[in-house]
Amino acid sequence: MKALNPALSDWRGRRVWIVGASSGIGEALARRLRNAGAVLALSARREGVLRRMALEGEQVLPLDVRDAAETRVAAERLLALWGGIDLVVYTAGVYTPMRAWEIDQDVVRESLEINLQGLYNLLGVVVPPLVAARSGAICVVASVAGYTGLPKALAYGPTKAAMINLAQVLYTDLSPKGVGVYLVNPGFVATRLTEKNDFDMPALIGPERAAEEIMAGIRKGVFEIHFPRRFTLWMRLLSRLPDRIRFYLLKRAVA
Repeated sequence: MKALNPALSDWRGRRVWIVGASSGIGEALARRLRNAGAVLALSARREGVLRRMALEGEQVLPLDVRDAAETRVAAERLLALWGGIDLVVYTAGVYTPMRAWEIDQDVVRESLEINLQGLYNLLGVVVPPLVAARSGAICVVASVAGYTGLPKALAYGPTKAAMINLAQVLYTDLSPKGVGVYLVNPGFVATRLTEKNDFDMPALIGPERAAEEIMAGIRKGVFEIHFPRRFTLWMRLLSRLPDRIRFYLLKRAVA
C-alpha cells in the first residue's frame, strides 16, 4: 500500500524548523537530524539554551508560541532566509499534574495557550507557503494522553486530544495539496515534564529513543507515529473499550 506521507530517509540539505527545541524530544530530535545532514532552525523561549546547543550555520529563532505576532515574524524571517521549509516540527508543550478538585485556571490557560493555541499560531504562518509550494510537511507532537481521559491530566489531556483531532483534519485538508502531516503520540518519555509525575510510568523511554522512533516513522511515511508500542498499543485498546470497562480500569489504576 502507498505510504500516507512523504517517506523521508535522506535528510541531507533538508530544511527543518523545530519549535520546542530547547529540551526533551525537541532537543534530541535536533541532534539526530543534524547528524543526518539536515539544515536546522531552532525555536523555544529559552534563547540562551538554544544558542548553546546550536552549531555554526544553524538558525536560532527565540520564540514564545503564545505570541502570534512573534511567531509570524520568526516564520517570515526564516522563509526569507531559506526560501522554503521542508519540515516543521511542533514539540513545544507544558504539563502540570492536576485532578478535578484542584483546578488551577492559570495552569489551564497556559496549557491551552502553549499546547494548542501556539500550534494554531504556527500553522497560520507556515501552512500557506507549504501549500503554495505543494511540498513540505508538518509534524505535530501530541501524546497518548489524548487517546482517552487519564487521571492527573485534567489540563494536559484535553489539549493533546485536540492536537490529535487537529492533525487528522490537517492531513485531510493538506495531503491532496502535496503537504505531509505526521502525528506523533509518545508514551512516557523522560523529560522535564514527566519529572513532575509521582507514579510509576510504564515503558518509560529516553528522549533519544523517542527521536529515533520519530525519524523511523517519517522514513516509513506513516501518519501516526506512536511509541513505545508495548505501551501505546494498550492505550489505543483502552480508548476503544466500552465505557464501563474503561472507567473501571482507570479507577483501579489510581486506587
